[in-house]
Amino acid sequence: MTDELRSKVQSVLPGVRADLEDLVRIQSVSADPERLHEVERSAEKTAELFAAEGVDVEIVRAYDGAPPAVIGEKKGPEGAPTVLLYAHHDVQPENDHADWDSAPWEPTERDGRLYGRGAADDKAGILAHVGALRVFGDDLPVTVRLFIEGEEEVGSDTLVELLGMHKERLEADVIVIADSGNWDIGVPALTTSLRGLVRVDVEVRTLTHAVHSGMWGGLVPDALMTLSRVITSLHDDAGNVAVDGLHSGPAADVDYPEERLRAESGGAPGIEWIGSGSTVERLWTKPALSITGLDAPKVAGASNTLVPAARARISLRIAPGDTTENALACLVRHLEANVPWGATLTHTVVDTGEATQIEATGPAYDAARAAFTEAWDGTAPVDMGVGGSIPFIAEFLEAFPQASVLVTGVEDPDTRAHGANEGLHLAEFERVVLAEALLLRNLAD
Repeated sequence: MTDELRSKVQSVLPGVRADLEDLVRIQSVSADPERLHEVERSAEKTAELFAAEGVDVEIVRAYDGAPPAVIGEKKGPEGAPTVLLYAHHDVQPENDHADWDSAPWEPTERDGRLYGRGAADDKAGILAHVGALRVFGDDLPVTVRLFIEGEEEVGSDTLVELLGMHKERLEADVIVIADSGNWDIGVPALTTSLRGLVRVDVEVRTLTHAVHSGMWGGLVPDALMTLSRVITSLHDDAGNVAVDGLHSGPAADVDYPEERLRAESGGAPGIEWIGSGSTVERLWTKPALSITGLDAPKVAGASNTLVPAARARISLRIAPGDTTENALACLVRHLEANVPWGATLTHTVVDTGEATQIEATGPAYDAARAAFTEAWDGTAPVDMGVGGSIPFIAEFLEAFPQASVLVTGVEDPDTRAHGANEGLHLAEFERVVLAEALLLRNLAD
């Protein structure tokens, strides 16, 4: 049976790839108001792809003008399990075209990869679902339901509302979320944990207006120096996050070789890693804190002036097991306790997203591990954590607590999702399509 499915995957793959390339050409950047019509086009194209496979589809939205999602159903045998397939059809901005080695909206193959914005994240996730359905044709072994989102890259603001509006049409025994990745080329993975996110803008003020640095320097603290002191308090000398009360936990026993780590991280020559604990603990199950933005005068043209106020954006990744409520309270308490010289500190919450921990045990996970092992020729999947955040997974877990949630995907360590030269490894994509077909077969059993 596996050989038969493998043969069918190979036969449908050229058409699946052609459909993927057509979808990538649609510039569905949900963050760009000028391209919202392209998001509509990608929803329509996605609906057409699934309708061609016999899925009863509908484009839905939370309210008029909201981003479009595609939902649908294709029934399997009476009494068979129901599987909900998730992906998203919106993509990140391509940013500077000069950073790309080929046009970002024209799919281009080089050295076994297909390059283009959305070629992996997450239009390949959509086509993995299409490919699995195409393999079975009218002999689908389970009932399949769809939820293809159109606003994942801008925070899934209406997701909870959509899940509530269409709950009966989306309920399932198993949910397959195709928006993550694999451990390495040739090594599949199930994502079982993801860090959460708290982003805060902090402002420090020391003056009511700017003053001459020569006249008042040495007496009045400038805001940049003061903010710098606050920022340096956030880590200890080893680089561990120094905010009390944040949760940390153990990670899977997975080796992350130094050579691979340095190549994939883009670390500059001679840079030392920060923090303590194993590599994957620091990346997956411990908090991480970064300064991702800073408002300050530019060096070019800077005058001899004490800056009265300065702002920074703090991005705090929280470990699975923590909550955004606790993490925010701990962070604010730390900031207020560490602002020096009587300066005024204010904060504004930008956004938050809960961490996720999946108890990946039970028949559905056994079926997935068996499918992945077959698709990757005997290589068992790794239970992988992700240092980034996908808050909508927590929303699915809350909306459908009875369902087994499988977080899978098409990405690999060199996919470069969200960056220039995003690319899909074509041989791995074939394995992903086969694995999903095997999973549907296994779940039916």
